[in-house]
Amino acid sequence: MPKPNEKVHMLTQDVQKRKNNFDEVALGLTEELAVNEAQRCLNCKKPLCMQGCPVGINIPEFIMLIKERNFLEAARVIKKENLLPAICGRVCPQEDQCEKACVLDRTGKAIAIGYLERFAADYEMKNSPQKRENGAISHQPSAISPQQCKIAVIGSGPSGLTCASELRKKGYQVTLFEAFHKPGGVLMYGIPSFRLPKDIVNYEIDNLRKMGVEIKVNSVIGRLKTVDQLIKDEGYSAVYIATGAGHPVFMGIAGEELNYIYSSNEFLTRVNLMEAYKFPEVDTPVVLGKKVAVIGGGNTAMDSARCALRMGTEKVYCIYRRSEKEMPARVEEIEHAKEEGIEFMFLTAPVKYIGDSDNNVKKAVCIKMELGELDDSGRRRPIPIEGSEFEIEVDSVVVAIGTNANPLISDTTKNMEVNKWGYIVTDEAGRTTKKRVYAGGDIVTGSATVIKAMGAGKEAAHVIDEDLKNLDRK
Repeated sequence: MPKPNEKVHMLTQDVQKRKNNFDEVALGLTEELAVNEAQRCLNCKKPLCMQGCPVGINIPEFIMLIKERNFLEAARVIKKENLLPAICGRVCPQEDQCEKACVLDRTGKAIAIGYLERFAADYEMKNSPQKRENGAISHQPSAISPQQCKIAVIGSGPSGLTCASELRKKGYQVTLFEAFHKPGGVLMYGIPSFRLPKDIVNYEIDNLRKMGVEIKVNSVIGRLKTVDQLIKDEGYSAVYIATGAGHPVFMGIAGEELNYIYSSNEFLTRVNLMEAYKFPEVDTPVVLGKKVAVIGGGNTAMDSARCALRMGTEKVYCIYRRSEKEMPARVEEIEHAKEEGIEFMFLTAPVKYIGDSDNNVKKAVCIKMELGELDDSGRRRPIPIEGSEFEIEVDSVVVAIGTNANPLISDTTKNMEVNKWGYIVTDEAGRTTKKRVYAGGDIVTGSATVIKAMGAGKEAAHVIDEDLKNLDRK
C-alpha cells in the first residue's frame, strides 16, 4: 500500500519470469489501490488535466466515480469520449499529457490518470452485466438514427477506429478497410502483447462490429481500389484516410543490405501480428542469433529490444546516438528494459556493418558521439568524435529510427496534396485538398501517440458530419 499522498505504483510481473514470456508486464491496480489513488485527486474547480487530454475525457468525473467505487459508471464516463480506454490506459504517454497538466505534477505526484483509466476499463471487461457474445460486450448506442450516406475509413488503427465509431454513432453506414488480415493497425502489429495484450484490442474491435461498422481486411486501398473509385464507383459520400506512417526508414550506411538487418516495422510485424515467437507452431520465423543490436531510442526501439530478448537471444544492445536524457521513449519503458537486462549504449551510432562470406551481418562498426548545440527537435545535436570507432559482434540488427508515410494512397489519388515528406496536407479540421476526402493521425502529422491519432479521428468524424449536412441543405 502506498504512503499517504504518494503516487501509486503499478504492480508488475516478476522480471526474471517476464523476460522469458510475452505475457503482460504491468498487472494493473487492485480495487483498493485504485480507490486510494482516486482519493488523492483534489477535484479542482478548473481541471487542467482535461486540457491535456486530446479526446476530452471528463477526468475528474470518472476519478470521482472510482473514489465512490462505482467502477462501471466510471468506465462509461470514459467511453463517452474514448472508444479505447483499455488500450489508452496501457500505451498512451499520460505523463506528457493529462498527468503533466495535473496540479499535483508540480510536486512530482500527479494523479495516475492512465492507471485509473486502465483500471476502470479492465473492471468493466470483467464485470459488466451487459450481454456478452464471443467475449465482447456490445456498446451499441441505444438509438442510431439511420443515414443514407456511406463513408469509407481507410486504416483500422486508433484514428480509423475512432472515426468509424463516431460516424456510426451519428448513424452513417461505415466501412473500415484494413490492408492486413487482422484489424487494429499499429495496435496489432506494432505494440507487443507484453505491453498491450491482443485480446484487449480484439475486444474493442468486436464492440465496433456490434455497433454495425463493416470491417474489410486484406483490402489494400490504392491497389484493390483507389480513393476515387470508392467515391465514384462504390458510392461512398466521404473517405477518411488513417493509414498511419509505416514506411520503414534506414540510415543509408554501408552494409545495411546484409542479411538479418531488419526494419523495426518488419521485425515487430513478424513478432506481434504473425506471432513469430510461437514458431514453429506458426509459419512465420524470425532469425536473430545470439547477439542483437537495436538502433534507436524511442518506444519502437524499446519494444524491439524487449521482443528480441524474449525471442531467446543472449545479448541485446540498444544503441542510441544521444544521451539517456534525450531519449523519446517513455521512462517506464526504459526502466522496464533496463530491469530485463537490455544493455544501453548511449552517445553511440553505427557507421557501417560487416558481413561474412554468406552476406550475413557479423559486426557493427560504431562511433562515439558528443552533444553539441540544440537542433530543430529542441535536443542537443549528436556530433561524431573523430577516431572513436569500435566494433561489436552482432548476429542481427533491428533499425528503429523512425518511419515515413507510405506513398501508395497519395500516388493513386488525384488532386490530393502532400508535403515534401509525403504526408497528406489537411486543414486543422482534417480536410484534404480533395473534395470529400479527409485524413488524420500519423499520415498527416508523422509518428505521434495513439491518443492524438484518436483525437484526429474524432474531430474528423464531426467535420465529415457537418460537411455532409451542409451539402444536404444546399
